[in-house]
Amino acid sequence: MIKHTALSICWCLLLFQPPLRAQTRSLTLRETCSLATANYPLVKQYNLIAQSAKYAAEQAHTGYLPHINVNGQATYQSAVTQLPIQLPGEDVPSLSNDQYKLFGEVSQSLYDGGRIKLQKAAIEAAAEVEQQAVNVAQYQIKERVTQLFFGVLLLDAQLAQIGLLINDIQAGMAKTGAAIANGTALKSSGSLLEAELLKAEQHNIALQTTRTAYLHMLGLFINQQLDEDTVLERPEAAPSTAAINRPELGWYAQQQSSIDVDRKLLTAKNRPRLGLFMQGGLGRPALNMLSNDFEAYYYGGIRLAIPLSGFYTLKKEKATLDIRKKIIDVQKDVFLFNTDLAMKQQNTEIAKYAKLLARDDKIIALRSSVKAAALAQLENGIINTADYLREVNAEDNARLTKIQHEIELLKAQYNLQYTAGNL
Repeated sequence: MIKHTALSICWCLLLFQPPLRAQTRSLTLRETCSLATANYPLVKQYNLIAQSAKYAAEQAHTGYLPHINVNGQATYQSAVTQLPIQLPGEDVPSLSNDQYKLFGEVSQSLYDGGRIKLQKAAIEAAAEVEQQAVNVAQYQIKERVTQLFFGVLLLDAQLAQIGLLINDIQAGMAKTGAAIANGTALKSSGSLLEAELLKAEQHNIALQTTRTAYLHMLGLFINQQLDEDTVLERPEAAPSTAAINRPELGWYAQQQSSIDVDRKLLTAKNRPRLGLFMQGGLGRPALNMLSNDFEAYYYGGIRLAIPLSGFYTLKKEKATLDIRKKIIDVQKDVFLFNTDLAMKQQNTEIAKYAKLLARDDKIIALRSSVKAAALAQLENGIINTADYLREVNAEDNARLTKIQHEIELLKAQYNLQYTAGNL
């Protein structure tokens, strides 16, 4: 019997136990930015760039390996080589007008002026430029994520203030309800407060809906499902910064390095090249130009090549590279100018919101004291509900203004961090 009773109690506890809530997800701004950049589809391009550079470098490396070529030709010519004399008693054969040749050649580079090595360096430099360009594109995602993040923080603060407003209205309804019951207030006074409460609840629903939409968009950036229980942690105040560490600066530097490699490659292409070669084949005629038979042959040696024609255009090609470097320098200067200008504007915004916040607390304290007095006056029938609501809304607007200034100050500080490249 005791065992049966204990079992029943356990079942009752299980049945009436409140369901477990899903664990609340918490996100910081830096964590969100990191997840967004890692999830951005452009990140896949890193591997593609690396693979492309690897294949191109391997192809350039084949220049160190022996090169094998097979060639063949069949010709018909109007005249052939003949001896200008006749030997008594000897029949000197004449060559055929149709001639054939099939041969293969193996060549091995001994010295190429550093051309292959610099080709590989140019490939690597170009790949680094492309990867740095991807870094620039990825960094820009942080700005969009930051705007969404602070948008949610502002909505959270406004929702908290709406909750306080609803509490104030409900307190007024309680006082008015008692006055109506005692016959010291009109029923319309209660209706006015009830309408204001419904209006506040409507505003609360609109804010909740907007917050859900913001979280959905933020979830798409980080490839995670963010529900209404997700909490975004308000970041600490960001320190002021003067140094610029944007990825664009690395992009400009990589372009300059790539041009330097291209300049060295131009010089290497115009250096003498030295190599060994061996050729063997079958032909009619072969090496003996007086034989009209198909014969095998071979010969080998050392080959020297001096590309003199490249010196005609070398000076202009180097001048073109110099112009490209100057263009990049101008682009960098323009970027630094615009970035510095934006940082100065953002520092001005930070100073403005700091000054506004210094006065918000005083305004809220005054509005709160006036509202408290208005609630007592409403209870004693000195003022009506419209007067009370005016003071409630005035305090609510003061608190909302402070919330707006706090979030805008944080947002301006982190916008400065983004602009400087420290986010």
